[in-house]
Amino acid sequence: MAELADILRRRIALAGPITVAEFMTEALNHPALGYYRNGRPLGAGGDFVTAPEISQMFGELVGAWLAERWLVLGSPQHVRLVELGPGRGTLLLDALRATRAVPGFHDALDLHLIEIHAGLRDLQRGALADYFDLHWHERFAEVPPGAPLLLIANEFLDALPIRQLVRQPWGWAERMVGLARGNSEFAFASAPGKSPLAALLPDPVRAIDRVGAVAELSPSVTSLVSDVARRIVADRGAALFIDYGYESGTNGDTLQALRAHKPSGVFEAIGEADLTAHVDFAAVHRAAHQAGAMIDGPTAQGDFLRDLGIETRAALLRQMATPDQAETIGVALRRLIDPDQMGTLFRAIALRDPALPPAAGFI
Repeated sequence: MAELADILRRRIALAGPITVAEFMTEALNHPALGYYRNGRPLGAGGDFVTAPEISQMFGELVGAWLAERWLVLGSPQHVRLVELGPGRGTLLLDALRATRAVPGFHDALDLHLIEIHAGLRDLQRGALADYFDLHWHERFAEVPPGAPLLLIANEFLDALPIRQLVRQPWGWAERMVGLARGNSEFAFASAPGKSPLAALLPDPVRAIDRVGAVAELSPSVTSLVSDVARRIVADRGAALFIDYGYESGTNGDTLQALRAHKPSGVFEAIGEADLTAHVDFAAVHRAAHQAGAMIDGPTAQGDFLRDLGIETRAALLRQMATPDQAETIGVALRRLIDPDQMGTLFRAIALRDPALPPAAGFI
């Protein structure tokens, strides 16, 4: 939105350049003008399509995963089921439909949705309120403790703010967002002096000496994962994160904007385009481990879904389908699991109470 861009220009002109994390936070979460406060991001008419919108099979298998974790927890009578960024409620709706025959599972569930978008909350209410009482929060910390936790998050971590560092001849400096051409255009700049954040980079990344190289960190991601892991250790439970990213090192500059299913310039449509960055799964693993949780994965989404039986599920659905429907099922299956589509770019990682056995999909 032009108004949000003007607000950021005035802020930078008055107080100086801002971090990439501050820029992302304002562009996505500004209380009145942020993308996730006002946009309609999901679906063919939005800016992107997520796995639950591609096929019901994705949500059904996630539901089976949740039910299995509940059973190995000992089928507790009360468990908090939390989804981070539930979108239109499609994932949970498919997961709940697939598990309605599991004795006692639905009766045990207390649903908590982490969502800041008022319009999406309305869609979630329409999809799910006939089945459960829903509780909404703006952040995970607001979910009450004191009961076992089952948490799912699909394409949530990628939208959390990142910090970027850029290699200079004298060390790593923080990459900033400033103004150029008479304070009219946004541009990246380098902060003067070495950044203390460089101490958090993995050794192989910190050793890079190519001037101009970019490295990324996400304290927001590691903080959230640490909070979830600590809750799991304290209250028992499990969490499943599925997102796109890499397992070690750095992919350089992965900050990107998406609008109407097409790449957009990061500064082109502030507040009107989705901003994301690839998830560093090695950092997720470290944060969960340091908080005391056990970790399964990460593993490629295609392998995860195959292990859960997506090919068998697709075959069963095809048997009941018309030829056109069967073709649609096949296209969706390939999109979810093929290496040249979502199968390897997206990864799954699970956290669990140390007393629990390894989770399905990772064995």
